Amino acid sequence: MRTRPLKVALLGCGVVGSEVARIMTTHAADLAARIGAPVELAGVAVRRPDKVREGIDPALVTTDATALVKRGDIDVVVEVIGGIEPARTLITTAFAHGASVVSANKALIAQDGAALHAAADEHGKDLYYEAAVAGAIPLIRPLRESLAGDKVNRVLGIVNGTTNFILDAMDSTGAGYQEALDEATALGYAEADPTADVEGFDAAAKAAILAGIAFHTRVRLDDVYREGMTEVTAADFASAKEMGCTIKLLAICERAADGGSVTARVHPAMIPLSHPLANVREAYNAVFVESDAAGQLMFYGPGAGGSPTASAVLGDLVAVCRNRLGGATGPGESAYAALPVSPMGDVVTRYHISLDVADKPGVLAQVATVFAEHGVSIDTVRQSGKDGEASLVVVTHRASDAALGGTVEALRKLDTVRGVASIMRVEGE
Repeated sequence: MRTRPLKVALLGCGVVGSEVARIMTTHAADLAARIGAPVELAGVAVRRPDKVREGIDPALVTTDATALVKRGDIDVVVEVIGGIEPARTLITTAFAHGASVVSANKALIAQDGAALHAAADEHGKDLYYEAAVAGAIPLIRPLRESLAGDKVNRVLGIVNGTTNFILDAMDSTGAGYQEALDEATALGYAEADPTADVEGFDAAAKAAILAGIAFHTRVRLDDVYREGMTEVTAADFASAKEMGCTIKLLAICERAADGGSVTARVHPAMIPLSHPLANVREAYNAVFVESDAAGQLMFYGPGAGGSPTASAVLGDLVAVCRNRLGGATGPGESAYAALPVSPMGDVVTRYHISLDVADKPGVLAQVATVFAEHGVSIDTVRQSGKDGEASLVVVTHRASDAALGGTVEALRKLDTVRGVASIMRVEGE
């Protein structure tokens, strides 16, 4: 074993960073044995230097992150500060001054992953980011390495623990959205401002990363269709149960049937109770991967939190340090396929549409005619009502998003349709 330690700079010492530092200290002997050399925490960049950080030598703490990554003796920079800047500049500066980088920054990787990989390649350094998607769940490395010889066709998953906790509470207790969100906030699963989670921004960044790796294609955050879950109601869950389904906020990355394009999207969807993802409870994450040779694979576990995320960071740290000792680098960006990313209008799936209609003869025939005129085939229809008002629930066969949009626009113009109560996609067949 080499006795001279590999030096690690830690950018950020919040919930995740402090746990990374703790594990590096408490598991130092095991890490050294696995890597082939000891690892040493050589500096910690923070915004508030006066805060007491248990187990961290105050002499290592600095507010000058730029000076830390420029030192020249740093082997690996661990970035857990999040956001776009200054993280982007600090990472590229680290590469230029001889360090490889381990990051948990999903937003930055989704937005500028190609440029960061190019910078890493230019300087012959590693960029690893297992912790950017699904916390402790080993997912990026299996997609990038274990399935490198296979053809991945679909990645379907629950990649945000906050939204899954809220939807699971609505499903199991009959609570409304706000009530379930309040519970999630009280238990610490939701931030004071939950927008990034409940509006799907967090999941969309993860979908961009997953799609890019799975399909060997550059997929940016702007390429991902995003729809939040704030409009999901208890009535939607009641309808889902009548169909033998539940509702999840899903990240879906798909290769087109002809292999010529890909799509990436995040939105609420009904999935059958028989699907493995339907049984993912509380704040857990799970990702379902479908490929030609391996078939169907499912990855499940805690998707957030200090310890789970730190576990993924440390796994990357070990890999990068091993590469460092061996004078090599691991897999970089693979974007050779360069497939176009199709717009949401081209996506084909099933739909559940709930309409408020007049309770009189001929309404069903009018509605069915509109669906037929727009080339959308109906699978099932359920109608109920009294006192002149009725509810009409239509479940379609597979149709494009554009065709369904035209259908709904035409339905709104019928004088017998009082309103469109809800529209939800049906996935996981």
